[in-house]
Amino acid sequence: DFHAVHTAPSKNFANVEPDETGTFRFPATKPGVFMYHCGTSPILSHIANGMHGTIIVKPKDGYPNDDVIDREFIMIQNEWYKYNDLDDFSNGEPSQVVFSVKSFDEDGRNTNGDTFSLKDEPLLAKVGDRIRMYINNVGPNEVSSFHVVGTIFDDVYMDGNPYNHFQGLQTVMLPASGGAVVEFTVTEEGSYPIVTHQFNHAQKGAVAILKVTETGEDDGKATMSH
Repeated sequence: DFHAVHTAPSKNFANVEPDETGTFRFPATKPGVFMYHCGTSPILSHIANGMHGTIIVKPKDGYPNDDVIDREFIMIQNEWYKYNDLDDFSNGEPSQVVFSVKSFDEDGRNTNGDTFSLKDEPLLAKVGDRIRMYINNVGPNEVSSFHVVGTIFDDVYMDGNPYNHFQGLQTVMLPASGGAVVEFTVTEEGSYPIVTHQFNHAQKGAVAILKVTETGEDDGKATMSH
C-alpha cells in the first residue's frame, strides 16, 4: 500500500508470494512525507512486524526555505508489541514506542527503531542551525504528538506538502500513517529532547536527543534535561 499514489488497489496492488518478486511503478504527483506498508491481510500484523517505510516526494521547485536549511533528518515513529501476536497488536498496549532516523545519503546515519540509540548517540547540530525534519508516524495504532523541547517550529508543512503551511507551532499531531516537515532553529548550546508529547509513549522509549554545540561535533557526552 503506497500512500503516495493514485490507483485502484484492486487493479495495481498485488500479493507477492514467497520466492516471488514484483515491481510497481507510479508517478509521484503530490509532494509529501508518505507511508508505505504491506497491504496483505492481516495488514495490522505486517505493519506491526516492521513491514513499513517512508516515501519522501520533494516539491519540484523545492520547499520555500531550502536555501537556509543547515541540517536535515528523517525520523520515523513506530510501536512494538508482543512478537507476531495479532491479539496483542489488536487489543494490547505497545510495550515500546520508538524513533528511528534515516538519511538521504548512503553514508548518513540509519538506525532501526529502539529505545536507546538516539539517546546514547544523539543527533548533532551547531548553534544557530536551522534544522528540517521529515517525520512519519507509521503506527500501526497510536498517534504521535511530535515535539522538540526547547524550541518552536518556525514552519510546518503537514503531510510534507508546502500548501499545508503553518507557523509557530509547539507540537504537531500525526495520526497513524501521518507525516510532516518541521523546521526550527537551535539558538543555544545544549541537549534538546525530541519526544512525542503522549508522555506515556515517551516513557516507553520515544525520546531522541539533538545535541547542539558551537561546532556541531560530538564530544561523546550527552545529557537530558527534565
